[in-house]
Amino acid sequence: MTVYSGPVFEMARTQFNVIGDHLDIPLDERDRLLLPKRALTISCPIHRDDGTVAVFEGYRVQHHLTLGPTKGGTRFSPTVDIGEIAALAIWMSWKCALVGLPYGGAKGGVNVDLSKISKHELELVSRRYMQEMIPFVGPHIDVMAPDMGTNEQVMAWFMDTYSMYQGRTVTEIVTGKPVSSGGTLGRREATGRGVAHLARRVMNELRIDANNATAVVQGFGNVGSYAALELHRFGLKVIAVSDHTGALHDPRGLDVPALMRHAASHGSIKGFSSELQFDPAQVLTLKCDVLVPAALERVIDAKIAQHLRCRILAEGANGPTTPDADLVLEKRKDEIFVIPDILCNSGGVVVSYFEWVQDLQQLFWEEEEVTRREYQILDRAFELMLARARADRIAHRTAAMAIGVAKVRAAKNTRGLFP
Repeated sequence: MTVYSGPVFEMARTQFNVIGDHLDIPLDERDRLLLPKRALTISCPIHRDDGTVAVFEGYRVQHHLTLGPTKGGTRFSPTVDIGEIAALAIWMSWKCALVGLPYGGAKGGVNVDLSKISKHELELVSRRYMQEMIPFVGPHIDVMAPDMGTNEQVMAWFMDTYSMYQGRTVTEIVTGKPVSSGGTLGRREATGRGVAHLARRVMNELRIDANNATAVVQGFGNVGSYAALELHRFGLKVIAVSDHTGALHDPRGLDVPALMRHAASHGSIKGFSSELQFDPAQVLTLKCDVLVPAALERVIDAKIAQHLRCRILAEGANGPTTPDADLVLEKRKDEIFVIPDILCNSGGVVVSYFEWVQDLQQLFWEEEEVTRREYQILDRAFELMLARARADRIAHRTAAMAIGVAKVRAAKNTRGLFP
């Protein structure tokens, strides 16, 4: 029995068991590798603007601390639950190990509908969440970052709350902060840039000419928008994008910089164009060279996987492809090159690591240095994944996860089981 449940956690468990079978991990070792070290459930009471009191439920899951502090985002969403948060923490562990960062995975969240609270109430929820987490987090214990529904401002509130309780400024308690508050140049763009960089790597592998290529981006938040912008700069035509308000499609290519300006000022792509409106349900199956699912988990199931018409599937979101869909994609591996999420979207945690290091040392880098180092790490992990997949004749996701799981397992076995 376990407190973790739900489709996202079961997906993480299924993926792990595939890797466990591939690596011949004994059954009695698997729970120690899979189940989180620590899970917290808290209440976040606040005074609302109308004088009433509201209580929001929050979570934090720390998967393992074997290799160093845990690291992971915090999302604010009305769909957050402990099973989803645990799955995201587990995936973050394999991701950090794959790209060689000295972290275990973590994730946090608050069950809150941001459309129903004011900015002042958002600040109160943010500060209360961090206040409740203070006994369990720290620069060498658990370092938070932004995720869906949170941003640089929320990270600044987290950092300030923690610092007030410590009696000194502790910038290294969170990453993804504003540059003015100890953040790093290039962090905001890091995940999307990494997605686009790896997509271009694969285009080179497949000899696809960027100037004659097309891209579709599902999800136009931080990750999707910067991935679209970078692909646009590489010369691709971004023919469709979508977010929670709808979708836009133009076979001639969308004006991505203008669309980003619109989304920044209006909060979504809604209202950008009435002529280009498109059915969001059809975005994933549009014909294109590069498809970037950058929204929620489990959006590509087996049925959609059968109808994908992309050449490269660059997973910007966490867990966008279900295990059943993976079976379909394995049969279509000669048609579709999958860049799995734990590699494809790892640019964010890579640059978060750079931010943490810079804060600890109080020595900051120029953006060119940040981006160069990010791409260097992504390229190394990509080559490791590709070599493993070819040598073992396995799917890219299996190869990437096997590298991550094997590193964590080796570290746990070396340290032993504390009596």
